[in-house]
Amino acid sequence: MEGENKTPGKRKGPRLAFNLYWIYFLIFAVFIALQFFSFRGGPRDISMKDLLKALSAGDVGYLEVVNESYALVTLRPEALQKEEYQALTRRTFGSGVSGPHFRIDTGPAEKFEEKVMAAQAHLPEEDRVQINYVVRKNIWEGLLGWLIPIGLMVVVWVIIMRRMGAGGPGAQIFNIGKSRAKLFDKDSHVNVTFADVAGLDEAKVELMEIVEFLKNPKKYTALGGKIPKGALLIGPPGTGKTLLAKAIAGEAGVPFFSLSGSDFVEMFVGVGASRVRDLFKQAKEKAPCIVFIDEIDAIGRARGRSVIHGANDERENTLNQLLTEMDGFESNSGVIILAATNRVDILDKALIRPGRFDRQIAIDLPDLNGRKEIFKVHTKGLKLAKNIDLDLLARQTPGFSGADIANVCNEAALIAARKGKSEIQRDDFNDAIDRVIGGLEKKNKIISPEEKRVIAFHEAGHAAVSWLLRYASPLVKVTIVPRGQSLGAAWYLPEERQITTTDQIMDELTATMGGRAAEQIIFGKVSTGALSDLERVTKQAYAMVTVFGLNERVGNLSFYDSTGQAEFALTKPYSEKTAEIIDEEVKKIVESAYQRAIKILQENKEKLIKLADRLIEKEVIYREDMEEIFGPRPFETTVHHGAVAENGETPAHAKAEISQSSPSPVTTPESAPRGEEGQIPAMPS
Repeated sequence: MEGENKTPGKRKGPRLAFNLYWIYFLIFAVFIALQFFSFRGGPRDISMKDLLKALSAGDVGYLEVVNESYALVTLRPEALQKEEYQALTRRTFGSGVSGPHFRIDTGPAEKFEEKVMAAQAHLPEEDRVQINYVVRKNIWEGLLGWLIPIGLMVVVWVIIMRRMGAGGPGAQIFNIGKSRAKLFDKDSHVNVTFADVAGLDEAKVELMEIVEFLKNPKKYTALGGKIPKGALLIGPPGTGKTLLAKAIAGEAGVPFFSLSGSDFVEMFVGVGASRVRDLFKQAKEKAPCIVFIDEIDAIGRARGRSVIHGANDERENTLNQLLTEMDGFESNSGVIILAATNRVDILDKALIRPGRFDRQIAIDLPDLNGRKEIFKVHTKGLKLAKNIDLDLLARQTPGFSGADIANVCNEAALIAARKGKSEIQRDDFNDAIDRVIGGLEKKNKIISPEEKRVIAFHEAGHAAVSWLLRYASPLVKVTIVPRGQSLGAAWYLPEERQITTTDQIMDELTATMGGRAAEQIIFGKVSTGALSDLERVTKQAYAMVTVFGLNERVGNLSFYDSTGQAEFALTKPYSEKTAEIIDEEVKKIVESAYQRAIKILQENKEKLIKLADRLIEKEVIYREDMEEIFGPRPFETTVHHGAVAENGETPAHAKAEISQSSPSPVTTPESAPRGEEGQIPAMPS
């Protein structure tokens, strides 16, 4: 029969786990059963008419009035043989046939006694029943009156606290000072390893050394070396800091505690410091082990900033306790602290000194080879067409982080599925890159013919100037299809260079002003469409003068503060006279770029008009259209990073500069797109 094959010695199905609610249910069932048995087994209620009838017939053998409130009636043994009382003899529990058999509320004792005596008046004196008055005290009745409400309150309180401890509002009210770190050990192993992390070879080498130290400490201690106490992962968002921590958990083979910096923060005073103590207490018990604190800037901010005098700063107390635990009087041998942040400039100096975080591992945006490896990782589970070239995709995505590339791969898969394709093709990746950079395409946006013409000449101006300048970023495509918040865009492929010269910056500024210059030449007036261009040009010009020292009049000065203290300063780091000079020089730089763009476009006005007309007709033009109208680019000295697709196919879209922002006078050069190491990014439209 079906189900007969059973493996000997093995239980079929999952084993039921014990649940405390079973006890609650059992107590409730017993309570209900007792009430039911008591109701069925006690004396039955009898009406006054039936009682008087039984008294008149001489069937009552004993009558007892309790506390002058109710009476208990016991029948004579011979009366139980009568047919109307047969039900009493068939009872299996309760008072049974021995009595009392009936119960009745007496009301006023005098009237009840009169009725009883009147009903028996015709009986002989020896057959009459006398009323016995008794007083009884029910201790259990009074006690239960107190215990049952209190017991119900306790049960409700326990249930509520258990639910709160399971993650409801105010969770873990009794364990509020306990650490919230999640422990990964041999029972909860992490499947991510270093093989799943691509493009971070240098960081993996340093972190693998920490893992190796925990696995084989004698290799290092034999030479007198000491295990580093901590490592700080620093880098822009999306570069893989948390992923590296997961890989360490998968590779280490030792207990791994993972939590966020915000897990220490609580509205109650002293909770953060208590959680730090509990975390290190657990870590010492599990040593050797690793503790990972993600987004440590939540508690690691520099102390003494914006604190009200006399007030208690809970975050500062938490940081003090963390500093003490990491390098205090007590030894934390075998406990390594890993932390991640993208705001190292605001961390307290005592936290990042050697002895606490001995190593600071910079995790930058991936370079060309790194992006190629990341594409390989994220396309493993995708059904790709044969013409997909990952090397070409890597060249077309400069400045992309690992998270950006993962998003591109996922968007490409979704776009292909939306179109009903059986595999992901190159144009799907092109559309995905456009979607990630520029936003959702808005083909239904209403644009008048006049506005469309202005937008077309604006974008054509960008394309023409960038094509004719030596150091401007190579063009990939130009479109006047609205996407995101932009009405049009010119897409470029920035060169991945390590340093940027003044000539390169000026060419990029000129290309950025090409849109407004084209409007001025063709229409004799300008519009508000150049807002984004003006914003980027202004930031770059100020960066030239105040950050990189590329202005002769201001000189070799930089007012950039790498310590991060400038954001709290109430005054500028230069005088009012210097501020006037800076404003004048910035205006000269921008105006020079604008006039240069006008001159270039006036010399090529016919080609500009032809390019704009084609753009109005096709809405999207590519590099081939530029070569047809303007001829080959005059300054093609470097390889074009695969901007032109092979076999005459449509080129994929490169990383557009609209997703990049140039550093302002108070912005870290490292915050410019990584992979270009301080390079001022090319200007978008």
